[in-house]
Amino acid sequence: MSRYIFVTGGVVSSIGKGIFSAALGALLKTHGLTVNAIKLDPYLNIDPGTMNPYQHGEVFVTRDGAETDLDIGHYERFLGISLTRNNSCTAGQIYETVLQKERDGYYQGKTVQVIPHVTDEICARIVQDDNNSDITIVEIGGTIGDIESLPFLEAIRQLRIRKGSAHTLFAHVTFVPFITPANELKTKPSQHSVKEMRSIGLQPDILICRSQNEINIETRRKIALFTNVDEQAVFSLPDADNIYSIPLQLHKQDVSTFIATQFDLSLPQADMQQWQKTVALIKEPTSTVDIALIGKYTDLVDAYISVNQALQHAGIHSAVRVRIHHIEAEVIEQQGVSLLQSMNAILIPGGFGERGVEGKIVAVHYARENNLPFLGICLGMQIAVIEFARNVVGLTQAASTEFAPDSQYPVIALLEEWRDMDGKMQQRTDRTPVGGTMRLGEQACHLKHGSKIQSIYNREMINERHRHRYEVNNRYVEQLTESGLQFSGWSDDEESLAEVIEITDHQWFIGCQFHPEFTSTVQRGHPLFNGFVNAAIEARNGQ
Repeated sequence: MSRYIFVTGGVVSSIGKGIFSAALGALLKTHGLTVNAIKLDPYLNIDPGTMNPYQHGEVFVTRDGAETDLDIGHYERFLGISLTRNNSCTAGQIYETVLQKERDGYYQGKTVQVIPHVTDEICARIVQDDNNSDITIVEIGGTIGDIESLPFLEAIRQLRIRKGSAHTLFAHVTFVPFITPANELKTKPSQHSVKEMRSIGLQPDILICRSQNEINIETRRKIALFTNVDEQAVFSLPDADNIYSIPLQLHKQDVSTFIATQFDLSLPQADMQQWQKTVALIKEPTSTVDIALIGKYTDLVDAYISVNQALQHAGIHSAVRVRIHHIEAEVIEQQGVSLLQSMNAILIPGGFGERGVEGKIVAVHYARENNLPFLGICLGMQIAVIEFARNVVGLTQAASTEFAPDSQYPVIALLEEWRDMDGKMQQRTDRTPVGGTMRLGEQACHLKHGSKIQSIYNREMINERHRHRYEVNNRYVEQLTESGLQFSGWSDDEESLAEVIEITDHQWFIGCQFHPEFTSTVQRGHPLFNGFVNAAIEARNGQ
């Protein structure tokens, strides 16, 4: 039976519950424990797949095709495991299930209520993989005091009663602000946050106090006194230079020892060598490379968090600091390519919609004409195909039907029929509801023998995760190929969808329809990002 650590947050949003949960899981793994992680989100969307990135940040896709919160990505990167749709749950999913059960007569005429029916469904989601790990970390989204979080908080209160204190632990992440005029840390917000928890029947077992700087022992004792938490269970978690040092911060304070005592576990000594080595590599790069990330949500870094992290992972493995320049595509439309002239490489990530497309096309043209390393992911690959069709093949009005439904040369078009990862035929039209209807999840791809992409992966069959609705139009493949665009990756089905493009007489020019950033970890990096960063280093060195 798994032991459960329930992570809540207080005072302010974006306090870092997801990073803490992931880092805590990583620390517990160093003791030889198996760790699972679940994110509970209180919003009524079925999943974040239809949300604007400015509202929610990145949508992370699991191997089985679930569109999830970006914290699932943190869990995978820190824990080095592959999660599924069972690791992500929203209030929308819970209510949808409960209402469908009511329509099906499951409740046998009872009045359907938040308690017990909604909370029972939440509890069932939490414990569905009860026997598959030693520890399950359950992060509850939102902030204590939010009305939409109450059913989830009530559910974990009930689980505490069912499983007992030896199998459950409440970890509350709170904020301790420093008031500059008073030159003082203020504990009152944390006191009120815990008071709010206690009013609904939850007493924290440990407090993780977030702050700009280290919190001294006197302040932690004061917090313990006013929150009824053991002094030894109040931990300081100041801002970190890099997130991968957080497992070391937690280890230094013996967080896992306190948890082991709570759970009556005997833990072997932690093996922190891997994390120490990682942090050392981050702190001691030999040089710097500059990479332009051309997007449309660049004001919110979380919109491209997996791409950012994958680039950083590659930098760690190449002993360089990757300096990422987030450039709005619309700025390139207005100002031209001047911002790109000092870059060592250009990356265009995934995205949706017409805004910024022409600026991205200009950026691709600049990379191709100037022999600058280029990586296009999903929409980035499609933009590269459009640019090549316009400026090399001569199809000057080439476009995607996503932006130009009546395009004379629709080199990118709506994917209307394909087989999913279970082998089932899927069909879509431009009138299909947008939620959850894309080509999603891990799918196989054949790489052409002797191609650059095949040499990067060092194998001819790969599996990568997808999230897109539009594809290269096969009617134009022959024409594009004859003009020098190589299609070096194809889907593993009879429909043969283009997965990878490259230009062979270019230093390093690759576009992929899948999202390699979702499987990059700090321990391994990802071969495609590793190759891209190495190409940027060579470009910087003039090789």
